[in-house]
Order: sequence, then structure tokens, then C-alpha cells
Amino acid sequence: MDRPELVAEVDRGWARPVVLAPVFALIALVGGALPSFSLRANLLVLGAGGALLWLGMSATVPKRPAPARLPRAAAWWLLPVGLFAVIEGVTFLIGSRAYPTLSRLADPLLEHYLARAAAYFGWLWAFWAMVRR
Repeated sequence: MDRPELVAEVDRGWARPVVLAPVFALIALVGGALPSFSLRANLLVLGAGGALLWLGMSATVPKRPAPARLPRAAAWWLLPVGLFAVIEGVTFLIGSRAYPTLSRLADPLLEHYLARAAAYFGWLWAFWAMVRR
């Protein structure tokens, strides 16, 4: 009997969640201690984001297969996301205080260290998920 050979792609040692979780936690703990929109916080975001962008553009990380085609219902998500992006961009460009941007609305929540560190951690995991696609 001919049986097809099954091959499982194994992640590299450093790309496994057991390694990345502590690294992302350390970055998040450092980022949570930095004041919002400070030079050090911006450099941390640019450094971590740049490294993840580089990993996503290179063939270093094994990619997960993307779906062949998005379902039609996924197109409906583009409408609120696009509308939100336009409103956010316009309010940022005109500097309106009557219609604050999302970052201005999130400032009271992100004043606390643990909330800011959790936001950094979530941002890193979301970016990592995009790198893997």
C-alpha cells in the first residue's frame, strides 16, 4: 500500500510560544514603565515593530498557510474599519478636541502601568500573528 508521507513543519526554537512569551513579557514590562509618547517609548515601539516587520518580510519565520479566499462576510468588516480609519485620520490631522482620536480616548485607561504593559503585550502578540501569516 502506498501511503503519502506526512511531514510536519517544526518551528524554530526561538519562534515557539514558550520562548516568545517571556521575551514579549519583558518588552511589555519595559514599555509599560515608559511614559506615553516619550522618545524612549517611541524608540521601543519602532525597534520592536521594525524587528517584527523585518521578520515578516524575510523567510526566517515559517509562515502558516493563508486562506485561499476570504469569505464574503469578511468584506463587511472593511466598511467599519475603513470608516474608523478615515475618522481617526481626519481628527488627528485637524487636531480636533471635540472629536478625540482613539489614542486620546485610551489615555485615561493607559495611565496605569499594568494596563499599558498589557497593551504592549497584546500589540506584540497581534503583530507576531501577522508575521506568521
